[in-house]
This record gives sequence, C-alpha cells and structure tokens, in this order.
Amino acid sequence: MPITLSSGMDGVLQFITVLLIFVIVLAVTYFVTRWVGNYQKMQNSGNNVQIVESVRISPSAFVEILRVGNKYIAVAVSKENVTFLTELSGEELILHDDGSASALDFGSILDKVKKSNNIPAPSNGNQEDE
Repeated sequence: MPITLSSGMDGVLQFITVLLIFVIVLAVTYFVTRWVGNYQKMQNSGNNVQIVESVRISPSAFVEILRVGNKYIAVAVSKENVTFLTELSGEELILHDDGSASALDFGSILDKVKKSNNIPAPSNGNQEDE
C-alpha cells in the first residue's frame, strides 16, 4: 500500500496532538505540585513550634534545634525515635533576623578544615620560579 499525502498528514497531526496533550499534562502537574507545596507550608506554619536548624549526622538521623514558644531545644531524630538532648538558651545560638540559625557557607568550612590540617592556601596562578 503506497503512502499517500493524506496519511502522512494524519501521522503528523496525531504526533502534534499527542505532544500538545503531553505539554498540558506536564503544565497541570507543575501547577498542582506548587499548589500542594504551598498548601502544606501554610498548614505547617505555626507560631509556637519551629525547626530552627537541622543537621544530618547519619543517613537516617538528624540533630535538630527547635523553638517551642520562647525556649530552644535540641533533639535527635531518627526513623523510629525522637530523643530530647538538651535545652538551649537564645544566647547560645547565632540567629538571623527571621529566627533561623546561622548557616556556614562551604568556603568558610573549607577554610577551617585547611587551617586545621595545615594545608596552604592555593596561589593565584602566578607561580614564579625561585
């Protein structure tokens, strides 16, 4: 059976239709995901309990600093347990204006590690023979 011009156009039209449906489904998925994320954020935003900082200490465990009312507490969180560690005073924490704890950037952490291991800082690329 020879391929005619109309059957070729039908194939292109079907491809464009499937592509258009795929783009619409992708867009709907994107907007629904954003809506669900914003909805959950609003549901979890209380004024009395807030996670100030969270640090992973193993693949399935975290140490978190929580603000509960006007108190700060440290807890260990794993898959099965949440364990109270200690109560912290506000003076012991370095907080940003929004109440979250200070996060170190990668550069400052790398500099500390280099200093503790006595690794010299890299040169600026202008190496001269002495």
